[in-house]
Amino acid sequence: MKKLPNGISNYEELIEDGYLYVDKTPYIEKLENLTDKRIMFLRPRKFGKTLFTSMLENYYDIKKADKFEKLYTETYIGKHPTKLKNSYHILKFNFSGIDTGDEETTMQGFQEKVKISIDSFVKKYNMDFYINEEQTIESILKSLFEAFRFQKENEKIYVIIDEYDHFANELLSFNTSKFKELLSKNGKVRKWYEILKEGTESVVDRIFITGVAPITLDSLTSGFNISKDITRNANFNEMLGFTNTELKQLMEEQQISEENQKILLPIMKENYDGYKFSIDGKEKIYNSNMCLYFLNSYLEFNKIPRELIDVNIASDFSKLGKMLDLCQGENRMDIIEKIIEGVPVLSEITEKFNVEIGFREKELISMLFYLGYLTITGEEVGYPKLKIPNKIMRELYSDYFLEILSKNADIRIDNQYTEIAAEMATEGKIDKIIDLEQKYLTNLSNRDFQRFDEKYIKLIFYCIAMNLKIYNVKSEMEIERKYPDITLIPIDRSKGYNSIMVEFKYLKKGEENQLKEKQEEARKQIEEYSNTEEIKNVEKMNKYTVVVVVDKIYVEKI
Repeated sequence: MKKLPNGISNYEELIEDGYLYVDKTPYIEKLENLTDKRIMFLRPRKFGKTLFTSMLENYYDIKKADKFEKLYTETYIGKHPTKLKNSYHILKFNFSGIDTGDEETTMQGFQEKVKISIDSFVKKYNMDFYINEEQTIESILKSLFEAFRFQKENEKIYVIIDEYDHFANELLSFNTSKFKELLSKNGKVRKWYEILKEGTESVVDRIFITGVAPITLDSLTSGFNISKDITRNANFNEMLGFTNTELKQLMEEQQISEENQKILLPIMKENYDGYKFSIDGKEKIYNSNMCLYFLNSYLEFNKIPRELIDVNIASDFSKLGKMLDLCQGENRMDIIEKIIEGVPVLSEITEKFNVEIGFREKELISMLFYLGYLTITGEEVGYPKLKIPNKIMRELYSDYFLEILSKNADIRIDNQYTEIAAEMATEGKIDKIIDLEQKYLTNLSNRDFQRFDEKYIKLIFYCIAMNLKIYNVKSEMEIERKYPDITLIPIDRSKGYNSIMVEFKYLKKGEENQLKEKQEEARKQIEEYSNTEEIKNVEKMNKYTVVVVVDKIYVEKI
């Protein structure tokens, strides 16, 4: 039985060490069949981009011809090789891991990455070439192309750039002025791309570029306007990540029984599935790295992992707040609230960002799509409809929403989540979560009250509950066409934890005399939900009505 990979991004190592590989080689043929030779392909972090570029590198490298059978014999492309296999000199750059502390360290990191890649290229293909440290990186690249043209007559280079935007995105999230200096108009990085473009007129035949978001494209494309962006091309929707069929095949090859698959697949689907990058895409996609983390942990300990997101993946997603902060103004929070509530966002997706123009609502929504925080769920009047893809992403939004709210209300939550979770799970009470919500209401300014309504009160409760990590939190979960406001069902029902259902009402100033009426209305709704078969089958269900009158909360247990 082959080993399940996790964190391996070197294709040669993966195959030679006997790891399972989900065959993405049919896309080599699809890429070659495109009219365009210079391709840009964007996907969220941790979606297998680096492994894919490594697979391309090994397939096209003229130096790996003797290893072709060993590396590709079990794959589609091994049985259907293209005419260009093992016919290029591969010049590969990876721009991840650059220190973006300031302009100097950023530029130094970029230069070092370029020099290391060129030095590796020169040694690998036995070129007579010396890197002159006094030259600029664009001059070094130009000199390399000239030397290659004379020393490797009639041969061609395939340039692969992985994480082209990584350091730029890091800079953009906290130092927009430095970003502009390096990448805009006369920026040093842009000049390097201008030389790469010149190379396509002589020795560079093909280019494949990966990244996360087209935030730097408008800055670069005046110097590099030759790449075809296939990010939202339906034919490449499933090129990275796992389809449902591929995930099931992985589990079968690991000899996970059908019975256990029925337990594991719904959990993985809820947390890792849901990505669609083209309106016309055939299937939704799972985040491959998250799936591999989950399965490796499950196989090692023979149980579902406590943490459903790898700490290394979580650290990448923690940048959500920094990127969201690029869009200032009230509409930013309006968008976030709407997204958390599950309301589809209808928006054109920006293909090229221009930071000099600014980050408006359309740019914010598009950026969330590219980073994997929103995904295409359909279309309306020709525009993509976007929603949160899965539970993991919803938790990140909840974290961000509470962080902003806590800052505005001057509240530190600290260990309150633990106390809230313990009380709810073991006693079925909501006293502590209501106390925290009361703090928000008391501390927020009068200006904040202008946006308060039943949905907003429910949203705060929902986001707190999402952070407890022990519940499946459903907002207006459909139950026989009836919708409780919030329903909390324990993730692990075997521990005998309490379930909780809450119905919310809100009265603004001047409506205080309607309290009993609203409580009765909420009580009747709870009773209706309680009579449905789905709720009847839930053990230890505790039911509450919560009526907020301006900034006072009234709780009644049913």
